[in-house]
Order: sequence, then C-alpha cells, then structure tokens
Amino acid sequence: MRKEVVIIGAGGHAKVIADIIYKSGDIVLGFLDDNKKIESNIIKEPKLNVIGTINDIYKMQEKNNSINFIIGIGDNKTRRIIAEKYSNINYYTAIHPTAQIGLDVEIEKGTTIMANTCINTSSKIGKHCIINTGSIIEHDNKIGDYVHISPNATLCGTVEIGENTHVGAGTTIKNNIKICDNCIIGAGATVVKDINECGTYVGIPVKKIK
Repeated sequence: MRKEVVIIGAGGHAKVIADIIYKSGDIVLGFLDDNKKIESNIIKEPKLNVIGTINDIYKMQEKNNSINFIIGIGDNKTRRIIAEKYSNINYYTAIHPTAQIGLDVEIEKGTTIMANTCINTSSKIGKHCIINTGSIIEHDNKIGDYVHISPNATLCGTVEIGENTHVGAGTTIKNNIKICDNCIIGAGATVVKDINECGTYVGIPVKKIK
C-alpha cells in the first residue's frame, strides 16, 4: 500500500526528499513550513505546495492517523528540536531506489538515504539522519542519531560517528575511527585519528579550529 507523506520544511533538502518519496512509489501530500516568504508552489510538476505550518502536524494527524511525516531540514540541531517536540507521530524513512543497502543493516525512523549511496553489511544508522548523495558507509559503521553525512563522503570500515555530528562533503574517514558527539568535519577533510572533543575540524589530516 502506498504511503502518504508530509514533509516538514520546504527548502532544497525537502525537495530532494520529495523526489525520493515519489521514486519509492509513495505519495507526497505537501510541505509544512513556518517561513511565509517561501512560495506556496514548491515543485511545479508534479504540483507540490506548502500546505501549512509546522504547528499543523498534530491537527493533520488527528484527521488522518495514517499520514507519515519526515523532517526535510538539513541542519542537525533544528531536525532534533522538531523530532523531540513532535515525537508521537509516524515518521517516514526515505530510501532512494538506487541506494545499495547491505545485509544486516539497520536504519532507524526518520532517516533519509539519498541516491547512489552505499551502506555496507552490519552498519547501523540512527534516527533522523541524512546519508547524502553518493556517500559510502562501509561495513560495521555506527552512525548516531541526527547525523548528516554529506555528499561523496567515505567512511571506511568500523567507523563510529556520535550524535549531531556533521561530516562535510568529500570527507574521508579512516577505518576504526571514532568521532564524538557534536562535531563538524569540514568538506574535503581526512580523519586518521579518533576525535574525542567536540568542535570543528578541517584539513588533511584534520585539526581542530577555534
């Protein structure tokens, strides 16, 4: 049975999620966004509109308890705030048909797996994560909740990423590395040692910046 999905947020990331939902054979009912400056007609074909604000979530669910929601916002902190405020709704997990998902992989609710990603055997992906276009998650990875793995990032085997961490586009993380919660790894970086202190890290190999 095709699922009906409402996307929370109406920016570029939300539009990509809409595409994934359609390619998965499910139905996008529309977007919810508090920004009044956003045009109501987000996608012209098929026609997809902003149909309300975020405060309308529970009202919509009361009318139709089979509706699914997904948070289409790239910022980890914002995604977490919304998910924790609206914890008692049905969350949709968006997986692009071109994603390669290995055996024994666990993907929790509200997560988005984008086009041409590879998640290999026995990896675990937390809730409300973003595994962005073309990224590689090798075997036995553990990705915490509210993590964003950006396009074309490569995580080698047995990597652990803590909650709320953002891994920048094109980053490479060596096997058996652990990165703690609340980190930002800059685009194009290389991580070859564990990161045990939250902060922003850039470079090859990475160094913490103030």
